Amino acid sequence: MILTTFLVALLGAMAIGIPIAFALLISGAALMWQLDMFDAQILAQNLINGANSFPLLAVPFFMLAGEIMNVGGLSRRIVDFAMALVGHVRGGLGYVTIITAVLMAALSGSAVADAAAMTALLLPMMTAAGHDRARSAGLIASAGIIAPIIPPSIGFIIFGVAANVSISKLFMAGIFPGIMLGAALWFTWRYLVRRETLNEPPPRKSRAEIMKVAREAAWAIGMPVIIIVGLRFGVFTPTEAAVVAAVYALFVSFVIYREMTLRQLYQAFVTSAKVTAIIMLLVAAAMVSAWLITVAGLPDQIVGLLDPFLDQPKLLIVICMVLIILVGTSMDMTPTILILTPVLMPAIKAAGIDPVYFGVLFMINTAIGLITPPVGTVLNTVAGVGRISMDEVVKGVWPFMLAQLTVLALLVLFPDLVLVPASWFY
Repeated sequence: MILTTFLVALLGAMAIGIPIAFALLISGAALMWQLDMFDAQILAQNLINGANSFPLLAVPFFMLAGEIMNVGGLSRRIVDFAMALVGHVRGGLGYVTIITAVLMAALSGSAVADAAAMTALLLPMMTAAGHDRARSAGLIASAGIIAPIIPPSIGFIIFGVAANVSISKLFMAGIFPGIMLGAALWFTWRYLVRRETLNEPPPRKSRAEIMKVAREAAWAIGMPVIIIVGLRFGVFTPTEAAVVAAVYALFVSFVIYREMTLRQLYQAFVTSAKVTAIIMLLVAAAMVSAWLITVAGLPDQIVGLLDPFLDQPKLLIVICMVLIILVGTSMDMTPTILILTPVLMPAIKAAGIDPVYFGVLFMINTAIGLITPPVGTVLNTVAGVGRISMDEVVKGVWPFMLAQLTVLALLVLFPDLVLVPASWFY
């Protein structure tokens, strides 16, 4: 009855168009009513406590770093660097997109921000080179979702807070799987581009030209190195790393590249504040529901339902992955994490599955959900920025999505692909 009340209240509120944050509050209130403990003061206290978290301070600073990166010249120099390396080969712009996505993922941690920047920079170039517009848009969208996997990742921060798992370990564990996602896109693009009729690619850059572009991009590429090394050796926490990233991006944009104006900085602050407000309200509302779910004993009920699978960890993970995929098709990343994490984690821990390993799989799954219709936030971003229909983007993204789902399946079957590389970093 408890589970039914929660689901009916949540899904019913969403069905009539109520925003997810308020739908979570409604479902929390419904649970309080069901448990005969409704008290507006308790509801308000848990709402405030839900957002009162030091690790969550990393969210606004990483968002700000990403915004500054996009308008301060860091993104463009990364694209120029990738172009100098592989722009001359057949289908080179596709490889440029993948390299750019991996490098930018280590700067911002936001799939939407990275996808928007790459669409504006690369989609016109790919179309002019003779690439199929829908396929190019699909590649950019699927490359954009690498951002929540490679640190710094806003998704990992939210998951770590919701699941009480080390955010630093999640960051380090996401590096190799993120590279695997990029490699899957690389081979898929290589297979598809053979059938296209393309214009003549630009000539190969000389070594001197490559070195010049590399020197200009060095400041941009240096940011993820500082963050990863600092986290690995305990120089700073993930929250402090976010502040370092924002200050570093600001310094490079104003002092080194000198491309950012005060007006652009103000707009970056405003945009970051708006997005952070949305995320924090979602987190706060979800923490209310999470507390009530715990009080109602719902996790124990879920563990009871999944009890036959607790001695078969791989099968349990497969069931969880299917559930997350289904939810991800109709819900954005943040609410998916906040709703499913407190429900699934007790069963994961009861089965003896490493929470960090499960967190990486969870994040890859929810990232893929960003490019699945009908919601697909990244799909909508690429379609809007690139002025291309949603149907075309969906058509172009399918081969790349299947490649990334294959990577997810490999990680489910072979946990050491996550755990062994992660052990190199922490």
